[in-house]
Amino acid sequence: MFCSIKIFNFTAIGINKYNIMKNRRLLLLFVAFMFVGLGAVVNTVSAADSHAVSPLLPLPQQYKETGKVFAMGKVKLSTSVLQSEWENFIRDAGGEITDRASSVIRVEMVTEIPEARVNGNEAYRLVVSPKEIKVEAVTEQGAYWALQTLRQLEKRKGTKSSFAGCEIVDWPAFRIRGLMQDVGRSYISMEELKREIEVLSRFKINVFHWHLTENQAWRLESKIFPMLNDSVNMTRMPGKYYTLEEARQLVDFCKAHQVMLIPEIDMPGHSEAFLRTFRHDMQSAEGMKILKLLVEEVCETFDVPYLHIGTDEVQFTNPNFVSEMVDFVRSKGKKVISWNPGWHYEPGEIDMTHLWSFRGKAQPGIPAIDSKFHYLNHFDTFADIVALYNSRIYNCQEGSDDIAGSILALWNDRLIDSEHDMIVQNNLYPNMLAIAERAWLGGGSEYFDGNGTMLPAEDTEVFREFADFEARMLWHKEHTFAGYPFAYVKQTNVKWNITDAFPNGGDLSKVFPPEQELKDGYDYEGKHYGVRQAIGAGIYLRHVWGTFVPAFYADPQEDHTAYAYTWVYSPRKQEVGLWAEFQNYSRSEMDLPPLPGKWDYKGSRIWINDQEIMPPVWTATHRVKSNEVPLGNENCVVRPPLPVVLEQGWNKVLLKLPVGKFKMDETRLVKWMFTTVFVTPDGEKAVEGLIYSPEKSK
Repeated sequence: MFCSIKIFNFTAIGINKYNIMKNRRLLLLFVAFMFVGLGAVVNTVSAADSHAVSPLLPLPQQYKETGKVFAMGKVKLSTSVLQSEWENFIRDAGGEITDRASSVIRVEMVTEIPEARVNGNEAYRLVVSPKEIKVEAVTEQGAYWALQTLRQLEKRKGTKSSFAGCEIVDWPAFRIRGLMQDVGRSYISMEELKREIEVLSRFKINVFHWHLTENQAWRLESKIFPMLNDSVNMTRMPGKYYTLEEARQLVDFCKAHQVMLIPEIDMPGHSEAFLRTFRHDMQSAEGMKILKLLVEEVCETFDVPYLHIGTDEVQFTNPNFVSEMVDFVRSKGKKVISWNPGWHYEPGEIDMTHLWSFRGKAQPGIPAIDSKFHYLNHFDTFADIVALYNSRIYNCQEGSDDIAGSILALWNDRLIDSEHDMIVQNNLYPNMLAIAERAWLGGGSEYFDGNGTMLPAEDTEVFREFADFEARMLWHKEHTFAGYPFAYVKQTNVKWNITDAFPNGGDLSKVFPPEQELKDGYDYEGKHYGVRQAIGAGIYLRHVWGTFVPAFYADPQEDHTAYAYTWVYSPRKQEVGLWAEFQNYSRSEMDLPPLPGKWDYKGSRIWINDQEIMPPVWTATHRVKSNEVPLGNENCVVRPPLPVVLEQGWNKVLLKLPVGKFKMDETRLVKWMFTTVFVTPDGEKAVEGLIYSPEKSK
């Protein structure tokens, strides 16, 4: 089944999802607005407050709150699956397991959950009442997802926990919901991989795609050819690889968290490490003999159903290479996944394709994973997550035999020194939570082709959906992800006026009327330039992928200058932090850092209360492009926020946003964009009590 619906109106799922929490949220917002209207100083409603009862993420397909509560205490446990997990859960919640208890937690296996339209094997039913928590599931995996939902219903008080009463029937819209980590380029420790897999499994992410081999290194140990892992054959992080025993342990770790591990051995492209070691191309007769021995070793090591074989970005010189390798992998008991575009298959010749570029097309009869527009290494911090959350997976409301789901990919072409920075620069956890909900719940408003990265007006269902997700995500930032790199703050309250772009004739320093006066429109050299509103802490004027992903300007032109401005109300004079950038640096580009004293190569500038804010001192100063020179502090989330003072009352914020050509030598992917938001001095949270209003409206 293929989907090409351009507009999807949220029917039962969307409306019910909003109705679940709208009354509580509207009441809280009404109270806040009443206080602001009276001139009182109030803090904005926090995510934790707005979802104090049930910050569920992903939202269940069917969910009813009962207003009752299950208080953990002495409890009888009745289960035939996940015995130790349930026992640990009860103890962690302050409970005591005893057969003499009047309260019971009951987990039962059933043959089906009739309400589940698709993927019934992962479905579950959860009922929380004052004396009983009852779970029904078709498989152990479904019972595990029910347990993760139950954890999110927990409210802790002292050493005891209680759980919000509810009736839930739930199932995933798509059967594959995953993360890909490229460790072939940059080694990531086993501890970090496990940390990511464990926490993401709490949000029902069920696939970990492990990209193990690259031009830079072959990261999986080989007992047959140990020279493959020798430092001399690695061009980055020499000597760093995973032993076969570590690989087996990670498979077991994934299984314990109901996650399927998909190893990838990239062939015949992305294989310079292989060539350096053996002096034979993979497509040669000798190369194929060696590769088959390696693949056999891999298949024996990984107790998993699939092996990903790559096949992208390569010139095929051996027309029999792919079919022969697919047959060989299948002979070892594994199903085969291949990148698309890559080799062309007919149904039956491959078990699944993995769409990676806008050219990738799913084929009837061949299940497909959608990773188009899903490369985190190109995402910015705030705008791209909007498009990600709103987008339908392969333009489908839910999965089918042919549309399996989605994997977010993190490619490490550019070296980053620390695992912390790798996570935070790619905005890993916020983006993963966005796809966790979209892939579980299904639906979406578009396929990156409607509003794209732009939030629509506040009175639209799409805006309310994203704002609701954002509130729940920020609750989990505070509670579930405490201590994790998580560089996201509330942005649905950040409002801008942005002008039509003025032609600058290639002069990026040229001055236009908004620098003298802020107005709702400008007459300049015989033409009127209007002003429109945008919402968000990060705004693309033109997306890095051009008009494939819509941005603020429908038809952006080179050699133009835009201005964005807002007024920020602060309840008191205070020093705050500023996240600001005008070129989010991709983790896949060998771009040069900005010149000293400049924000970027476009001439971007920022003023607060008419005082120009200068950029930080850039830590990278190289002038020769290289992927092996680590990214420094070019992206704002990895450097300390710039300290600025907000005056009590209204503060003027003005951004100058010139652009020359959409291609330049210093930065290959020119991002005509900006990020500007005030955060606490440590960068952990948004500054409370601020009002962003271009009209100075409270």
